[in-house]
Amino acid sequence: MRVTTQNGRVLLHNDPESSAAPHLTTGELRGLGMESVAYIRTVEVEGEIAFAIHAADGTSLAVTDDREAAINAILQHEMMLVPLH
Repeated sequence: MRVTTQNGRVLLHNDPESSAAPHLTTGELRGLGMESVAYIRTVEVEGEIAFAIHAADGTSLAVTDDREAAINAILQHEMMLVPLH
């Protein structure tokens, strides 16, 4: 995977020789910038499944009971959603 920037945005490029999904280390994710990258992790809140939004450094930003709402919140704040595997 290659990481580049264009017009102030971080772009992730798949390695053309690899068909596997890209994997970022914790250090690489932090290096992308806490202000611009977020990920969603499933959590349990009071016995219910919820979706926590985290910054690149792992800082918890928000929790919602709907995954689509979490995605929309990330996009509305002009952050890039990075999938976790």
